[in-house]
Amino acid sequence: MNYVFSKKVSHLQASAIREILKFTADPEVISFAAGSPAPEAFPIETLTKLSAEIFEEDPILALQYSVTEGYTPLRDELKKRLEKQGIFNPEIDDLIITSGAQQANELAAKVMCDEGDTLVCEAPCFIGSLNAFKSYNVNLRGVTLDDDGINLEELEEVMKAGGVKLIYLIPNFQNPTGLTTSLEKRKAVLELAEKYNAVILEDNPYGDLRFAGEDIPSIKTMDKNGNVMYSGTFSKILAPGIRVGYAVGPKEIIQKMVVCKQVADVHSNIWAQVLTYKFITTCDMDKHLASLRKIYKHKCALMLDEIQKNFSSKVTFTRPEGGLFIWCTLPSDCDMMAFCSRAVQEYKVALVPGSAFMINETDKTTSFRVNFSTPTDEQIIKGCEMAGKLSKEMFGD
Repeated sequence: MNYVFSKKVSHLQASAIREILKFTADPEVISFAAGSPAPEAFPIETLTKLSAEIFEEDPILALQYSVTEGYTPLRDELKKRLEKQGIFNPEIDDLIITSGAQQANELAAKVMCDEGDTLVCEAPCFIGSLNAFKSYNVNLRGVTLDDDGINLEELEEVMKAGGVKLIYLIPNFQNPTGLTTSLEKRKAVLELAEKYNAVILEDNPYGDLRFAGEDIPSIKTMDKNGNVMYSGTFSKILAPGIRVGYAVGPKEIIQKMVVCKQVADVHSNIWAQVLTYKFITTCDMDKHLASLRKIYKHKCALMLDEIQKNFSSKVTFTRPEGGLFIWCTLPSDCDMMAFCSRAVQEYKVALVPGSAFMINETDKTTSFRVNFSTPTDEQIIKGCEMAGKLSKEMFGD
């Protein structure tokens, strides 16, 4: 049969990057390509105990249908905590539980953008959000990232052209670059959104994983007029497999997201929501987060030291203050895809080519992403040694 796919998906193609990443199935390959939390970061014993309590105390609650908005005690607890942080304003905002921040971001694009509307994002940008946005046939416009966040001059030029409905940003330890948007730029982006009547979608999956520097207020804390949506997740601080995230934003937007979510999956996993609620209300969250930060601070420092020691001096890299990723850039005249292909096939180290994070995979980049959270210390040392050998072979000392 000759299948005719919808216009929403007919233009979507499997990424050429997969041809490189498929080699990660080889047990000899050291993968720096993941985006997952450290295995040792999972509070397995506590989650086992709390899950058993759920099925002992109220099993039907965890097994029956629930409401689309999310488990009410969890929503109320998050509202309370986020209000203290200035992120949730009960006068204008509501909150919905989603299946990870991925669904929150996808739903925001679905309810805010028609086909052809302009959606602005950082370039490079998180691939999961890029694919979600592309599925709605928006006019996706990437704006260059400076060391302190999105380039304001480029952003305003795009805004001036009109049609911008949504501005998507990851201000804290951005995926894939690890960069953090400065306070000045956060304020400036909000001013532009207000000036040109656009909504900011502030994605903050890594904000609790700051292990250096000073906290910077979220853009949502500065929002007085309902111009900012905020998405968060428990994937990086509890476990990604439970798929519990949330979105905060103006009540009118959240109401539309509830309707769209209802027809998509009825509601997110209720057992996981109850488990999350019990964890954040009965466990010492400050102690838990401190332990995560200690793990990632150590792993990041180790990888930065090993990159510095082993890589060609012609390779530059970011120094994140939190999160899970480092962004490395090769010389401007090099073939980045050839480097990544040789790294995984010949040197048994998997890197994510930077083109995976560009608005179009054909956009020019000589960068690649490495992840320090998933590999062991031994793998970080060995992997950096091998990738470093390749870099010196191709680019010199």
